[in-house]
Amino acid sequence: MINLEIDENSGFCFGVTTAIRKAEQLLHNDAGETLYSLGDIVHNGKECDRLRSMGLHSIDHEQFRELCDSKVLLRAHGEPPETYDIARANGIEIVDATCPVVLQLQRRIRTECETCPEAQIVIYGKPGHAEVLGLVGQTGGRAIVISGEEDLNRLDFSRHIRLFSQTTQPLAEFRKIVSHISKHIQPPATFQSYDTICRQVSNRIPRLTEFASRHDAIIFVSSSKSSNGKALGNACLSVNPRTYYVEGPEDIKPEMLFGVNSLGICGATSTPRWLMEQCREKIVDHFA
Repeated sequence: MINLEIDENSGFCFGVTTAIRKAEQLLHNDAGETLYSLGDIVHNGKECDRLRSMGLHSIDHEQFRELCDSKVLLRAHGEPPETYDIARANGIEIVDATCPVVLQLQRRIRTECETCPEAQIVIYGKPGHAEVLGLVGQTGGRAIVISGEEDLNRLDFSRHIRLFSQTTQPLAEFRKIVSHISKHIQPPATFQSYDTICRQVSNRIPRLTEFASRHDAIIFVSSSKSSNGKALGNACLSVNPRTYYVEGPEDIKPEMLFGVNSLGICGATSTPRWLMEQCREKIVDHFA
């Protein structure tokens, strides 16, 4: 009999939980009225399918531009100012579910951009990610996005640099970037860094590695679209080579469980708890 444990710290972060609850409440209270989500509400296809079955319609930015007199939910990742301008012009009612941590970061970047217009605004994050696009939008598109130390040659170290981070980036990598810029900045140019990484996300790594090290094998449940899922899954893999990535119970194979007495199930901040429980049920019903 396999000993199964679901990590109690895995699952939706606060921002995603709030956005989904807002969507569920609106779909329940305003039955019959169309509710749109600008982009997938969370980077998990199965959760998006569940909300779609309740009546939530996901649209992209091109479709958003064509909407008029509609209700649109903004997901936790946040949006650039242009999105709000379009909404006002088209009579769109915005339901803003932007994560408070992201909103605060947007305000800080916008303020820094206004108070120090000569500085290079640098954002450590994933290029093209929804949150990063919203952050770049606060600077009128002038921010420089870097994905790691390998991109630092794009900076001019003879000019002021102000460094921010996407909220879900790895803290250790951010600190390496801070150290590199600090060593290379050329006075009188100045460098200031702002640690804007969400601790609810970054604190999961030490907890998750402790969880992964306690088990013979790990089933890590996450969408392949989730950058947070990649980071947390790799954290498990770093301490447990028998870490298996699955998107749902259908991906669990018998060979994953050979010789396993203790199995941990965990996931990303975009992974719903119900999906991890489905994985446990699949194992109990078919393999345990």
